[in-house]
Parts: sequence; C-alpha cells; structure tokens
Amino acid sequence: MKRFVIVLLICAFGKVNAQTYEVGLFAGGANNIGDVGRTTYVMPSDIAFGGLFKWNKAKRYAWRASIIYGKFTADDSKSNDPSRQQRGYVADNSILEASAGLEFNFVEYNLHKLGPAFTPYLYTGLTYFRYNYDYFDGGEMLSVSQKDGSFAIPMTVGAKVRLNQFFILGAEIGARYTFTDNLDGSNPVKLNVSQQLGDLHFGNIFSDDWYVFSGLTLTYTFGRKPCMDCFE
Repeated sequence: MKRFVIVLLICAFGKVNAQTYEVGLFAGGANNIGDVGRTTYVMPSDIAFGGLFKWNKAKRYAWRASIIYGKFTADDSKSNDPSRQQRGYVADNSILEASAGLEFNFVEYNLHKLGPAFTPYLYTGLTYFRYNYDYFDGGEMLSVSQKDGSFAIPMTVGAKVRLNQFFILGAEIGARYTFTDNLDGSNPVKLNVSQQLGDLHFGNIFSDDWYVFSGLTLTYTFGRKPCMDCFE
C-alpha cells in the first residue's frame, strides 16, 4: 500500500511537470501569389529556411512557434496569363516572419510510446512579417531602401512521421494570407511619390497578396514521460 501511494504521488507530480517538446529546422522554398508573376499556388521560386519549436500538450494538438526567412521572384514571363507575359514585370522580395499558433493532428499522435507514429496535421495562428518596400516606375522595380511590416494568417497542411525515438520528419505547405497588397510592388500606399511620378498602383487593389512556404521539417523531441503512461 505504501509503495502504491508513493507511485501515485510520483505520477501526480509528473503529471504537472510532464511535457514533450520539439525543436528543429525548416528548409524549402517560397513563392508569392499576387499581381506579378505566376498565379500557381505552390511553385517555389527561391529558398526558405528557419527554425521551429513545438510544445506537445496532448496527442491531438501542440502549440507551435517558428521563425522563417524566405525569398521569392515574381516573373511575368513565367505566368500563364498572356497580359502579364506582355507586360513583363519582375519583382524580387524577401520575407522574415515570426509565427505562433496551434497545430492540430488528425489522428492521435503519441510520442511517449516506442514504435511508429504518423499523422497528417493542420496549423494556423497569427504571423507577423517584415518585407522590402518597393514600387514600379516605367516598368522597373525600384527599391526605396526601407522595410515594412504586416500581419498574416497562416494556413498550413502537412504530415509528419517519427523516424526513431528522438527525430521526427515532416513535410508541409503553408499559405499565408497577408494584410498588404505590396509584396510585389503593385500598391505602394505609404509612398508619397505619386505627385512626382504619377499613379504607381496596378493590378487588383482590392485583393491582398499571399505568400507560400513549402518544404521539410526535421525536429528533435525531448521531455518527460507523462503520468498517463506510468502504469503501462
């Protein structure tokens, strides 16, 4: 009886402090969806890389945070739209984002037991990002040597599998709906240059831009065994 009470106390204490964490890397590519270049949703034009952290609170969900840097080139000549091909604009930009939110597993994902573990997942939350602020003049993209910031809503779908006791490999595609229309230089609302250079806006000014990070994740998992497995 005394031993049983001791085990219960250990488990009760462990339940409070038991956590499972993941820390790792993201590597892949980036592309934009806007008023310049392709309209394909997933077509990386340059690199994206960063780091991520997960706090697995339960078998079905985890809190997640990440910092990712990516670059893209929007090229009208690679678009399927004949009007864009004729226009011939090219826009380059880079994005540095910080994101936090909830990752939801489609099936129970138990990292505390040996053996395979696989699940598709969804992630969403809130993203803040910084990007270069540019505009087009006479068909040429001109940098104004400043950055701007905005928020975005991430919508990510992926799948992950445990390789062994410590490492988890994932693949994901994450689209970000932004609250700016100037990732491609089509709507420079903050620039006070229209009086000197004329109207610099083009494209659909009522539709904000998107950008997409797609690639692989590799995370290392660590933490204490939870109480629910004490008697297994």
